[in-house]
Amino acid sequence: MTKNLKYILLSSVLLSSCSTTKFLAPGQKLYTGGEVVIQDSVLKKSEKKAMSEELDALLRPVPNSSILGMRFKLWLYFKTQTKKTKGLAHWLHKKGEPPVLISSVNLDQNSKILQNRLQNESFFQAQVSGDTLSKKPTSKVAKAVYTAVTGPGYKIRKVVFPQGNSSIDTAVKGTSAKTLLKVGDKYNLDVIKTERLRIDAKLKEEGFYYFSPEDIIMHVDSTIADHQVDIFVAVKNETPGRAKNIYTINNLYVYPSYSLRDTSLMKDKAIKYKWYNIVERRKTVHTYVFANTVLMRPGEVYNRTAHNNSLNRFINLGPYKFVKNRFEDVSADSSKLDVYYFLTQYKKKSLSLDILGRTTSANYTGTQVNLNWLNRNAFKGAESLKITLFGSTDVQVGGQNAGYNVYQAGIQTTLSWPRFIGPIYPKAADAYIPHSNLSLGYSIVNRQKLYNLNSFNLSFGYQWRETEHRSHELNLINFQFVNPLSVSQKYTDSINRKDVPVNPALKHVIDKQFILGPSYSFTYTNTNEDYRTNTLYYNGKISLSNNIYGLVTGADSAGGKPKKLFGAIFNQFVKLENEIRYFHKTGANSTIASRLIVGVGLPYGNSTQLPYSQQFFIGGPNSLRGFRARAIGPGSFDPASGAGTGGFLADESGDIKVEANIEYRPKLFSIVRGALFVDAGNIWLLHSNGSQPGAVFNKSFLNDLAVDAGFGLRFDLTVLVLRTDLGIPLRTPYVRANEPRWDFNFNKSVFNLAIGYPF
Repeated sequence: MTKNLKYILLSSVLLSSCSTTKFLAPGQKLYTGGEVVIQDSVLKKSEKKAMSEELDALLRPVPNSSILGMRFKLWLYFKTQTKKTKGLAHWLHKKGEPPVLISSVNLDQNSKILQNRLQNESFFQAQVSGDTLSKKPTSKVAKAVYTAVTGPGYKIRKVVFPQGNSSIDTAVKGTSAKTLLKVGDKYNLDVIKTERLRIDAKLKEEGFYYFSPEDIIMHVDSTIADHQVDIFVAVKNETPGRAKNIYTINNLYVYPSYSLRDTSLMKDKAIKYKWYNIVERRKTVHTYVFANTVLMRPGEVYNRTAHNNSLNRFINLGPYKFVKNRFEDVSADSSKLDVYYFLTQYKKKSLSLDILGRTTSANYTGTQVNLNWLNRNAFKGAESLKITLFGSTDVQVGGQNAGYNVYQAGIQTTLSWPRFIGPIYPKAADAYIPHSNLSLGYSIVNRQKLYNLNSFNLSFGYQWRETEHRSHELNLINFQFVNPLSVSQKYTDSINRKDVPVNPALKHVIDKQFILGPSYSFTYTNTNEDYRTNTLYYNGKISLSNNIYGLVTGADSAGGKPKKLFGAIFNQFVKLENEIRYFHKTGANSTIASRLIVGVGLPYGNSTQLPYSQQFFIGGPNSLRGFRARAIGPGSFDPASGAGTGGFLADESGDIKVEANIEYRPKLFSIVRGALFVDAGNIWLLHSNGSQPGAVFNKSFLNDLAVDAGFGLRFDLTVLVLRTDLGIPLRTPYVRANEPRWDFNFNKSVFNLAIGYPF
């Protein structure tokens, strides 16, 4: 085992000199893969290539995997062979791959599969033959070559739908306008199968509950001249009678506390509410709770969309773990259905403990502990009440902020209703439950040796999905009050020093912040649709603070006497945030991801700058990865020039932010993905504060951009993605003596360890 372990540890050296084929027995040849050669004079070169790639994917067996031409798993299999059934060598041997030999390739079977695929894609006269090929007789490797003579491709001349007068024939014919079978297209069996599914889906919207795709038959006439086919769409003669009937909804029953022990429908206990009935032994919910989930109504024609949307809404309601749905005929000769929803509840109350570990590129290492109490049906209206007690610590062992640790503790309470509460009722998609949310919280932040801050927050608003791709969040009330509880003399002296210019951000951190106003956020995304080559994510948000109150009171800080509310100076601003992400698949296992962020905050009236909690920051593991978090900007201002902070680093912030990122993400092997990235961006002030030269945004803002590049690895562990990035600064926005702006210096690189993708 020691010898084998030595080989494993030195595999990167040995693999370059060892050949896996030397372990093969005499006469054995390693299978290196198959190749399909298309012989057709009509197909374009690009069509031949696409067809060849499609057919290649059908070949079996799959050859041994390799990385950069090295068959590491095969080498591992040979080098760790052992008679033992335990131990490291045995475990490594199981992780290896046994050799895939050319003798295991069934040429005839593969040829039949390829030929069948070609015939299913319009090449009815296709012929495929296979053979093995070695560079020379003594070679230890061989591949399989398949020659495909496609023959002519057959095209659709016409498509004929049923001409009968029955309800089922009329319904099938009514789907013809959107048929997938187009005149002039090549015959394709997969398209025919999809067409059957499309017809069935359309009929399900029109009440044909018992109909199925198998009840449709496509007769294909290939005897037409000039390699054409006619397709006749028909309902099979043996289709059951009830599959041809249109069904309507009779009664609907909801069982909110169903369990497997319940064997009776207990209709005698049903309580009618509007158009549905509630059945349960002991009342667990109010009858109105399901008005947003039971979307079908008595007397309506059965509709699959309403059926599926109802199930989605039951699941999204919150208190229910499982939903079982059943339809029953009212009688054998009736075309009416009774509908039953059997709901299995979660435990109403739960207590959980979360312990998190984290590290940041600002050299802070920390932990956070959350104690969560959840009531999934707080007031018998499916309301979710969650109370979280949390505490965290972020410590810097080395670096300029060593000893200035950050500790935080607090409580957050959230009450969520699965419906709209209040004066606003936006349009929500039928498949999703809208939510009204009330949140109240308090936290205290202690930055060791510097200050303690109290923070109170309150919000009320709505979340809803307009469609599958578009969602909204509207907060009618956003209240936040931040108040310094204590400030150390060390921090006060750092602000008031006269020997060196002081970064005004130091004072801004401990200023009182009073924010009261609405916010609205819109999100569009189709990134969950994996079949797309290009996908997009967009989020836009607008936040307001004290706009109406400031207008009524005539608030104007220019006079030197800002207005107060409840004894505190209130903040007045408009803030706009935009983020666009664009993803382009360059192959089956590689993607180019890009992001653009543009944010602008406009303080006015009672404020000359955004409150600190609303300002923009840049840098760190999810931003500019070649720079420390919050260590860049604003503008061309050099943070090092604002010395005199007493040994700690100030967080740089601004009123405007522009950031762009692009990243190439190839899959390397197994759970490992790579990344090559470039980041650029900065933050700026809207107005000069007199103490940070170069910080104000102007038309030459591109000259202030910080740029970095780097590489990294992502480990997809299913439950989470562990990410490592090494960012190398290429350009700084400021100019320092004897240091060029553009400078590739690997010694200044920043290592980032994070959870999840940066965007």
